[in-house]
Order: sequence, then C-alpha cells, then structure tokens
Amino acid sequence: MTEKADNTKMIVDYHPNRQLRRDKWINLNGEWSLDFVEDKIHKKHAIQVPFCLESEYSGVAYKEFVKECVYSRFFTCPDRSDYERVILHFGAVDQEAKIYINGKYVGRHIGGYTPFSFDITDYITVGENELKVKVYDDVTDNIPSGKQSEKVYSYGCFYTRTTGIWQTVWLEIVPNDHIVSVKYYTDINEPSVDIAIKTKDAGKINIAVFFADRMVGECHDRIECDGNFKIKLSEKHLWDVGKGNLYDVVITYNSDKVYSYFGLRSVEYNGRKFFLNGRSVFQRMVLDQGYYNGGVYTPKNFTDFDEDIKRTVKLGFNGVRLHQKVFDPEYLYYCDKSGVMVWGEFPSWGIRYSDLDALGEFTKEWTEAVERDFNHPSIVTWCPLNEVWDNIKDKRIPRDVRFVDAVYELTKAIDPTRPCVDVSGGHHGHRTDLFDFHSYGEYETLKEIIDCLENENKLSVWMLYNEKEPNLTYNGDYPVNISEFGGKKFSNKAGSQNESSDPIRRDYVVEATDDWGYGNSISDEEKFVEQYEKIVNLLLSCEKLSGFCYTQLYDIEQEQNGFYTYTRENKFSKSATDRIRRCNSAVAKIEEEKL
Repeated sequence: MTEKADNTKMIVDYHPNRQLRRDKWINLNGEWSLDFVEDKIHKKHAIQVPFCLESEYSGVAYKEFVKECVYSRFFTCPDRSDYERVILHFGAVDQEAKIYINGKYVGRHIGGYTPFSFDITDYITVGENELKVKVYDDVTDNIPSGKQSEKVYSYGCFYTRTTGIWQTVWLEIVPNDHIVSVKYYTDINEPSVDIAIKTKDAGKINIAVFFADRMVGECHDRIECDGNFKIKLSEKHLWDVGKGNLYDVVITYNSDKVYSYFGLRSVEYNGRKFFLNGRSVFQRMVLDQGYYNGGVYTPKNFTDFDEDIKRTVKLGFNGVRLHQKVFDPEYLYYCDKSGVMVWGEFPSWGIRYSDLDALGEFTKEWTEAVERDFNHPSIVTWCPLNEVWDNIKDKRIPRDVRFVDAVYELTKAIDPTRPCVDVSGGHHGHRTDLFDFHSYGEYETLKEIIDCLENENKLSVWMLYNEKEPNLTYNGDYPVNISEFGGKKFSNKAGSQNESSDPIRRDYVVEATDDWGYGNSISDEEKFVEQYEKIVNLLLSCEKLSGFCYTQLYDIEQEQNGFYTYTRENKFSKSATDRIRRCNSAVAKIEEEKL
C-alpha cells in the first residue's frame, strides 16, 4: 500500500525557485572574481553576484562596453550520498554563458533572461572545486536585449546595460530519480487541479494539497517518467484581485520531496471583456520595467520586489505590465501572494525583424520564459513582442509577418490557458487574442481614438493598419486595451531624482538636460492630477475598452515620468496620491452589470 504524504509545512524562507523547492540547496551568491579587458589590459575585480558588472552594488560599476568576461569562484563539494546528484543552477546570465568545473567544460546556455542548469556530479571532487563562467554579450547583435542601451551610456528610454550574472546562482542536491517539472491546470468550477509531472524514472508518487495548513486534497499513485494527476479540492479559495489565495503543495516521489504552490483562477476574453473567474474586470495596470537604482536589473534586497508591488496597489492599480524584461521569479511570487495581475512580456527589442534569422533564438528563449512562469496565477496575458516595425511606412525596409505569426502560434501551443497579445502597440499579425495600442497624446488625441472606437467600432490608430493586408486590421470584434499612455514628466523640488538623498548616483544620467518624458512636462501637481483624472475617467467610460496601462511606476535614470523617483521616493503629496487612487479605482463602464 502506498504511504501517504505527511502534513509538512511549507518552507517560508527565500528560495530561487519556489515552484520546485527542496531542502538541500546552497546559495552561491556573494563575492566572485571577475576578469575582463579594461583599457586594453586584463584586470581582475572582486564582484558581488548576482549584480551585473555595470551596477554599483556589484562593486565594479564599469559602464563601458564589455563583450567578454570570466567569472570564477571556489566552492566546497556538498555532502551527499551515492544516490544523489549535484545540480548547478543559474537564474539568468546575459547573454551567452559557458560553464567550466575544475577546468573541464560542462556546457553552455544562450539567452540572457532565462534559467538553465547542469548536472555537475561527475565534474566535482571531494573538497574545494573551481567554478568558471565565461560570458559573451553584445547588445548590437541581433538578439533580445530589451531596453539596454546600444550607446556607451543611457539615453531616451534606453538604460544601463546588464552584462553577465544578474540572478541567483545555486547548487541543489537531488536524488538520482527525482522530479523534473510540475505544471498546474486548475478548474474553478469543480473545483480541482490537474497536475502534470515529469520525473527521471518510474516510482511511487504522493501529492498533498494544503490551504492555510489544512489538507484539502491528495493523490497516491505511480508514475512512469510523466503523468497527469487530477485532485478534487475540498475547499474553494479563488485567486483574485487583492486576494492572493495560494494552495501549497507537497510532492513526494520515491526519496525526492519538493514544495510548490498554485492559484485557483480562470482568465479569458469573452467578446470585448476580460474575465477573471467569470467576472468582468477592467485591467488597471502600470508599467514596471524592472530597473533598480544601484542594481540595474537586480534590486539590493528581494523584498524590494514586494515594496514596488505595494506602491502599485497604493495608487489603485490592480496589475502591472512587466515591460521588456523577463523578471526574477521572486517578483512574480510576490504578485501571486498579493493578488496583482501581470502581463508577462519578453525583451523583444534588439531583434531585427527584416528576416527570420533571429526567430530560432528568439523562440528558444521565449519558450524557456513561458515554461518557467507557467504556474504563476498572477500572469493573465502573454506579450512576446512590443512595437514591432515602428517604421512600417518606410518602403525601403523589408519585413516578414511570419515572425509575428510564428511567435503567436508557439505561445498558444505552449500555453493554451492564457490570452496572448502577439504584439503590444500595434502591427499585429494575422492572429491575436487582443488588439491594443499605445498613445502618448494629450486628452484631445485620446478622445478622438476613444470616440471612434465607441461610436464607429474602429481603431483610428495608424500603427494597427497595413493597407495591403486587410486581415491585419481591427475588425471590430476583438477586445481592445490601451497598453501604454501617459508618460508625462513630472518633477518637483522635494521629489526630483537630482536632489535624491540616495548615496548612489550616476552623474551621466542625473543632469537636468537629460531628464525627459513623453510630450510636455508638468511641474504643477494640481495640473498633473487634473489631467490624469480627466484621461483616466475617459478611458473608464468607454464600454469597448478592456483595460489600460500607464507609463510608468517610477523614474528610470534619465526618464523622469514615474509616480515615484528612481530611488522610490514619493513625487506626489498624500492628497494627490489619494486622488489618483480613487480615480483608478472607479468602476469602469465595461464592468457594470446590465439588467
């Protein structure tokens, strides 16, 4: 008879992969050695991992181009039995990483935003071992690089580059026959969860599901490398806006035990409406680009993720569009806990869409990103591409819509459970689940677009149209979202980045002449709030609009159009913040129940 899983409480401390947590792991963050060419001379630096070499927190803060560098450190072989393996994990290394243990080549990974791992059991020895990571990174290549500047320094809406390791590195000790992956498919009606599990071999598997430490479902079975297990839940707790109801899971497979979690919720578009758990919800989102003063792509503390999410909620937003970056999974964990909706986006800028040369590498890394984040209930929409073909009217530039079509089809094949907007900001391909557009115009410009949508069922936004391809135009039946608007530069003496009390400064980005936003800047708080209220009220009043996303949550280097400064200081008074929150929280026309 199969032995039942015990009622084990969840691990609450940090883990770099909370979807597949084990007790036996070793954090390799901390001081490493870094070797790269500086002024035509190879120089060694001490560097703090997981901060990129351009960041101040790394201790290097070198802003010039570095195409090649070598990380190294020593580690002690962890205690293990003959029936266990040692796995080396990297959260993310930008952009190509070759791994060596004790001088022997282990393998490589290409892609600056997704995790990878190697079984290094056969490479390590008892006692001290040397780990080396050779990195190659060039943002001028035809690769995904997001908002990383191709110039020496930041400019416009492009920021400091990220070279090398920028997420956690760790060792994990696993049994020879262990769990490889877990996926959750939930049904809110039964309620139940289907769990797809892959393992290294065959054996007994026990699954226990908990809510608030109460067991609410279990399964005992056998598995032959992969299997699906349906568990009915005795308690129904929906993951919802502001309600991060998470079910904890303990999975025991032979001698392997992992801890995981999922959220019980459904997401879909029906007609023009976005439905969360069968209820029409207007997506009130704010743009978060995942940059941190002093750390670039990586915050000083993981709890900084949680603080940014709290700032989002404080302003009355119910979601975030994660822009041009695959975020650390720990950020998504806090969104899961907080009940904050997410658009999961890929850093597609840097790719040249003139042909299909980059499609292979793009789809490989995008597949890794979707697979990594599949289980996060907070992600309600996939967004693989952003503002493709911005010079679409230029007849001298060849384009291939098959790039867009292929990425959409791949996304739906990997994850049919979520909506996918193929290209945010227009130039949609032949298929998309959502039409969206970007507009940084004034109120009058936005009103013309909204009136046309409301009264004529059309989108009068040229970026959406291709005269020779009628199938690429808006046909009036799809849901619509304005996924970027606002972007107004606002600064005042008390909250300007130039006068920040933060000890870390970047002199090349804090000059007033470099500060910018979209359109005309505003220095008067009352005028800013009045304009914001006017535009948001317009958007909420349109019964054919499913959501919006405001640019942006905080300033980034020279871009000064956030609600907060780059150091996360308040730019607005409490009364202004309250007005913004009340405005964002008002019921949208599309949410109203009709008799």
